[in-house]
Amino acid sequence: MPSIPDKYTKPAIVLHWVIAALMVVNVILGLSAESLRDEWIRPVVDTHKSIGITVLGLAILRLLWRATHKPPPMPGSYGRLERLGAHAAHGVLYLLMFMLPLSGWMHDSAWKDAATHPMQYFGLFEWPRIGWIMAVEPETKEQLHDLFGAAHMWIGNVLYVMFALHVLGALKHQFLDREKELQRMLP
Repeated sequence: MPSIPDKYTKPAIVLHWVIAALMVVNVILGLSAESLRDEWIRPVVDTHKSIGITVLGLAILRLLWRATHKPPPMPGSYGRLERLGAHAAHGVLYLLMFMLPLSGWMHDSAWKDAATHPMQYFGLFEWPRIGWIMAVEPETKEQLHDLFGAAHMWIGNVLYVMFALHVLGALKHQFLDREKELQRMLP
């Protein structure tokens, strides 16, 4: 009889930590851009965009992996509300992993100077903007730029809260409940 795994698979662990690290770096880049000297703003913003697109790609891989590889069961000591809360938090985090980079991509595509300033993916090649957004008239595009920018900031703020709840939940289960929670996701 095969044993029930108590740990996530290696690809799931790698995707989890790489995405988490990239998102932390991107938050730092995004929040620091406005306080930088003028000559540093564009390289930092371009790096922020490239990391966001990378997170989107990795989130797609992670979702595909999750759909084809069942995660380990939660410890039996978790109550019904804890299980429900964990599933809800994970669902929201997955949603945010998609919404945040997509809203940023839409925000960038609605930038008034997007047509004359191609987006470079880490300086390696040009990353396409979203065509239907690029094609709208300038006044509408400016309104979309503001709307998508506000959405990007709002989604980012929700991510901060969910990230904190995710970390606090893992630490609570590890240290207060004495479950081997962190070991399930550590390499």
